[in-house]
Amino acid sequence: MRDITADTITQAVMASWANAPDARARQVLQRLTHHLHAFIDDVHPTHAEWLAAVDFLWRCGQISDSQRNEFALLSDVFGVTSLVDLRNAIPGATVGSVLGPFYSDDSPYVPFGADLVKDNAGDVVLVTGVVRDTAGGPIPGAVIDMWQTNATGAYATQDPDQDDANLRCKQLCDAAGRYAFTTVEPAAYTIPMDGPVGAVVRLAERTPWRPGHFHFIVRAEGYQPIVTEIFFAHDPLVDSDAVFGTRQSLVRDIDPVRDDEELPAPLDRRPDRRLDFDFTLTAAGVDAP
Repeated sequence: MRDITADTITQAVMASWANAPDARARQVLQRLTHHLHAFIDDVHPTHAEWLAAVDFLWRCGQISDSQRNEFALLSDVFGVTSLVDLRNAIPGATVGSVLGPFYSDDSPYVPFGADLVKDNAGDVVLVTGVVRDTAGGPIPGAVIDMWQTNATGAYATQDPDQDDANLRCKQLCDAAGRYAFTTVEPAAYTIPMDGPVGAVVRLAERTPWRPGHFHFIVRAEGYQPIVTEIFFAHDPLVDSDAVFGTRQSLVRDIDPVRDDEELPAPLDRRPDRRLDFDFTLTAAGVDAP
């Protein structure tokens, strides 16, 4: 390789991956090389700028731990997470949205109609709907896994002042595929701004705010799980999400509950407002087009 030049190095590096036994790994490594080198040729960073970029990545690693992944946040603010979601969307299924950094798999199971409000501030909201297959049929026994912020915009997993299980739950859908629980409307919040990603967002004078939302993972045996979010039509931040997670099909109204309105029964608490959202799952093995 003594004849490496600016004109030959890209092909030389791509060729170095040619013996990777896995065809997909070989493709990814070669195309990543191609695009990274094309970026360098396009931007022409100085030595100082490139060292600053490497230092930025090092600082992302330094601030990351089991409770925080700064690289995931970096992917989010560049829209890469959402692009992967959108490119892997399957027609007919509920569209995906970002997982975010505050998910924990140990949320407690609660019964149908459970009350999550407890001593949390805010109007009581009934969140309910049906988990269906792409033919419109209900999926009994599907599992919904929900987590949200409280009235101050904090998740239980990041806030030492909250009970660890506050405003998050898992629930088995009933025989009609229905889920239902009462909670409070989650507040908007900013992405973590105390690290290197926050510094870049601040430098660019971009909004750090996310609109209020419910996070959901929905699973059922024999179906592909979905990771998604539900947003609120009245939220002024819904059109300026810092991580590009909003989708038109995921925006819903939260309507007042009428005194004579029939509600899913039983409920542990009478709601002030109601949000309805049906999830659609595709069969396992169905790939995005």
